[in-house]
Amino acid sequence: MKNVAHLFPESVRKGAYTYSEYMHLMETVVLENRTTGPKQSEALAHYTKLNLARMQRLNRTATLHDSLKEAVSQIDFPQTWYILTEAWCGDAAQNLPTIVAASLSNPLITVRFLLRDENPELMDAYLTNGGRSIPKLIAVDEDFNEIFTWGPRPAGAQELLREYKANPVKSYSEFSEDIQRWYIADKTASLQNELQELLEAVVVDK
Repeated sequence: MKNVAHLFPESVRKGAYTYSEYMHLMETVVLENRTTGPKQSEALAHYTKLNLARMQRLNRTATLHDSLKEAVSQIDFPQTWYILTEAWCGDAAQNLPTIVAASLSNPLITVRFLLRDENPELMDAYLTNGGRSIPKLIAVDEDFNEIFTWGPRPAGAQELLREYKANPVKSYSEFSEDIQRWYIADKTASLQNELQELLEAVVVDK
């Protein structure tokens, strides 16, 4: 495991949100018709409003596979799951509630949220194909040894994005609807399977 303590100085750790704090932040920016981060637009404010509603729904309805619950229960040492995100990010809205629900199965897991654009050095250490794609989950132990990472989206959704970028025959807004349909059909199964594999590997490695 590589040590990433230099990426998590006190200034970064102090800026982290609990999930309830992050949800409150989203509610606040929606009420103010804006989003998080330096870039503001009507479109981003609109996406943020949709994301809040989506997350509130998933918070109520997320159902975990028994196999994922079992994998989470096997974790036997304290760890923190730091998640880089922003309120306007559709992939974050689709995935964060399930990640949080999984973590709640084991009191040794703490989840904290960091805004991408407030933490450029950390984000740039975890790029995806050279881009600052979010959400990005970075799991560390108490000494900030990296345990695993996940993100920014399940493999199936990532492949859809790769295909779109290689041959963008439709507008990005139309493509966003395709991704939304993929998430609806998938019902968080891919995310849960990927998390389960990562956690089972942690137990084996230990």
